[in-house]
Amino acid sequence: MTVAPSDPSELKRAVHAHWTAEPCGTRQVGGQSRRDYFDTIERERYELEPFIPQFARFSESKGLRVLEIGVGAGTDHVQWLRNGAVATGVDLTDAAIALTRERAELEGLAHDLRQADAERLPFDDNTFDIVYSYGVLHHTPDTTKSIAEVFRVLKPGGSARLMLYHYPSWTSILLWGVHCVAKGKIWHGPRWATYQFLESPGTKSYTLPELDQLLAAFRDRHYEVVFLGGDLLSYRRSAKYQSAFHKAAWKLYPRGLVQKFGKAWGHGTLIEVRK
Repeated sequence: MTVAPSDPSELKRAVHAHWTAEPCGTRQVGGQSRRDYFDTIERERYELEPFIPQFARFSESKGLRVLEIGVGAGTDHVQWLRNGAVATGVDLTDAAIALTRERAELEGLAHDLRQADAERLPFDDNTFDIVYSYGVLHHTPDTTKSIAEVFRVLKPGGSARLMLYHYPSWTSILLWGVHCVAKGKIWHGPRWATYQFLESPGTKSYTLPELDQLLAAFRDRHYEVVFLGGDLLSYRRSAKYQSAFHKAAWKLYPRGLVQKFGKAWGHGTLIEVRK
């Protein structure tokens, strides 16, 4: 059983290696051209999580200074650029920066993209009108420090729009079942299973009261719990979930019942707060 490194520097290296090998949204995506490749990533992202545009409000960003932390394959970042935001994007990995730069240049969009660590942002205090980070800050070893950085670089009155993983969730229960219960190690709980086995090592998740503590410096806190791909088994299966058992689980999973009765256990929390 793989165990996430306990040393923060080693953990960050492991996180970096994971997202370098597979930038967010690129798993098993093909395409006859690079434009087809990026179009497929964009279509699948917003089919899987159609609430993103309404949450981010890309269309309201013209002329605003926007920082996106964790650009991945650039799907959300090009929305800011298309809508006229003065947008800056950072990511821990050069791979994500290269993909996002390529994507912007395919569309003739000017860009400001930099490799940077969310725990040490290379910007002055009170710089941005909006700080946006979707599904990223729970991966960095010191999430508390990264949230403090969001607060620091945000202008007074500015808006931070973040998605952090929620606990408890269907995703965490499924991970616990596969990686702990099925192996007779039920003493490891669902949150531990998330930390060890969801995406990069060391992935954290938060209850709503824990988010209140994490975001205590901000005002006007608003949360919405939503389903993500792991809750509904609607994402592309990674290499470790390709067995006949996993294929059957994906086919037989009761998505309709989960969607109807289980939204409180969605794996994502959409967060909007103000400085």
